[in-house]
Amino acid sequence: MNHYVGVDVGGTTTTVSIGNEEREVVFVSPQFDTRSTDGPEATIAAIVHEIGLALKHVGCAFDQVQHIGLATPGPATRDGVLKNSPNLDPKLWNNFAVRGALQASMQAASPGVVVHYIGDGQAAAFGEFAIRKGSVTWSQAIPEQSAATALKSNSLFMAMVGTGLGGGAVRRGLPVRGSQGRAGHAGHTFLPPTAFRHEHDRQLKVGNAVSTVESAVSLTALTHQLAHRLTLAQWKDHPLNASADTNRDKAKQLRELAADSDDLALELFDDQARALGIGLLTANYLGDYDLLVIGGGVCDMSDAMRQRYRQGVEKAYYDSALDGFRNLEGIEFSICGDEAAVVGALAHSYTFET
Repeated sequence: MNHYVGVDVGGTTTTVSIGNEEREVVFVSPQFDTRSTDGPEATIAAIVHEIGLALKHVGCAFDQVQHIGLATPGPATRDGVLKNSPNLDPKLWNNFAVRGALQASMQAASPGVVVHYIGDGQAAAFGEFAIRKGSVTWSQAIPEQSAATALKSNSLFMAMVGTGLGGGAVRRGLPVRGSQGRAGHAGHTFLPPTAFRHEHDRQLKVGNAVSTVESAVSLTALTHQLAHRLTLAQWKDHPLNASADTNRDKAKQLRELAADSDDLALELFDDQARALGIGLLTANYLGDYDLLVIGGGVCDMSDAMRQRYRQGVEKAYYDSALDGFRNLEGIEFSICGDEAAVVGALAHSYTFET
């Protein structure tokens, strides 16, 4: 039996998925270190190694794989040549032909394999769409309890909150890739000054600009904002000030703190939710989608925090929306969680089967 592979390369971690001929997701690997700071060769080697482990787990050999879907942070060309991606050190990665490099390495074990590139935000949206529509099945997907979950229409926009902020759209059942493969970079659209609590917050430069959605909605943004908050008199006695961890490691603790009703963590996530709501409104003004979806690491928050976060996103959306855009049924969390992009990379590989 032939199998298909999806790979989602993140700035920090990477994940591999395996699917069978029935378009069932049969395995999703644990996240592993991307090794991006060690350079592309180290990353490609790590991916090939993990693909081998994943195939072994499902009892499949390398030569039973013909198609691999590869998703990475962008921008990149349609053929997977990276162009100054903010989440991959440009000194190491700019102009690196990541699709071609992975294909060459995989062909050493399976000469007939072909790697197909898609942006990670595009992949996440496509994975979400494929699972909701049933064109790919995955037993681990957890449906949201709302009328919009049974997606009867053919468009959605998804924002992936992670190290950065990815975005992607599906229209007429296909991922929107754009003329040069760069569509979906919603994280680099701009926010009004009122979306930021402090002037310091809006000065985070992501790519070549400040005051972007990613400047407010990402782990990078949380790290930047938290570092400033901890210098303020209001938070001088906060337990994180006594920690020797880096600001980034402290930011990674915020979900757990928020679940325990920590005031600082709640403030930061409330601010993030408000900014994301405005960002999703901008995306919907341009695309007029049937469904807006929140994906990425925030899907792993506690149930109470998920409800609070979604309410914050929806309030910011509806407070600013034109009347004609207020008929949206709701904004949902991803039913694929943080694995949407790796499921979408796998779904992308199926589109090339003969």
